Amino acid sequence: MKNLNIRNRLIIFIKMIRYNLRIIFANKFIWFLIAALAVFLFFAIQTVINRASISEGTIFQLLIFPGILLIFYPTVFGIQNDDDSRMLEILFGIPNYRYKVWLVRLLMIFSLIFIIIYFFAALASVLLYDINIFEMAYQLMYPIVFMGALAFMFSTLIKNGNGTAVVMVIIGVALLILQDAIERTQWNVFLNPFQIPDNLNEVIWQGLISKNRIFLGVGMIVFILYGLFNLQKRERFV
Repeated sequence: MKNLNIRNRLIIFIKMIRYNLRIIFANKFIWFLIAALAVFLFFAIQTVINRASISEGTIFQLLIFPGILLIFYPTVFGIQNDDDSRMLEILFGIPNYRYKVWLVRLLMIFSLIFIIIYFFAALASVLLYDINIFEMAYQLMYPIVFMGALAFMFSTLIKNGNGTAVVMVIIGVALLILQDAIERTQWNVFLNPFQIPDNLNEVIWQGLISKNRIFLGVGMIVFILYGLFNLQKRERFV
């Protein structure tokens, strides 16, 4: 009887995950996955053809854009998908909505992205350069989750997927423009921990990486909590 109970709970849990993922990705995530893999393979092949020097830093740069591409759709269009599937009214009727639904969904999204990034890193390790796969995936999750959390926060403010996408593209372009100015600072969202800049002491570099990860970690938490707080304001969405 106890084993049957556990089995039933496991079945319900799996069905709940599948149901939420179906709503989050709206059957379009597969196209983003294919696009991310295509982008990674394209740049990987270009790197090999150009006979560029390959290192852990190179792999990080090859994987960061596909990772952001993967997290783009579920965080930018997640709220709109709820609205389109007429789930918002139901979800707002659940007590502690922010903790019971979207917080769990975000954890599911980040977990799925980590698994995919881990697979990409393993592929890069086999095809291009031997790396610590887990460390690479872990470090990549900082900028990826940061951008995902930022997109989620804006999606709760704008309440429209296309509008949020435009804002995130503008922010992305602005960060790329500022890259040279903030490259050696803790404020660099895309800081590559595997590529130490020239003429920079290694001890200083390690301290810079630690401060950067703290900055990104705090940013993730603030963006997610603010987004969840916005979801408490039912009148804004329904």
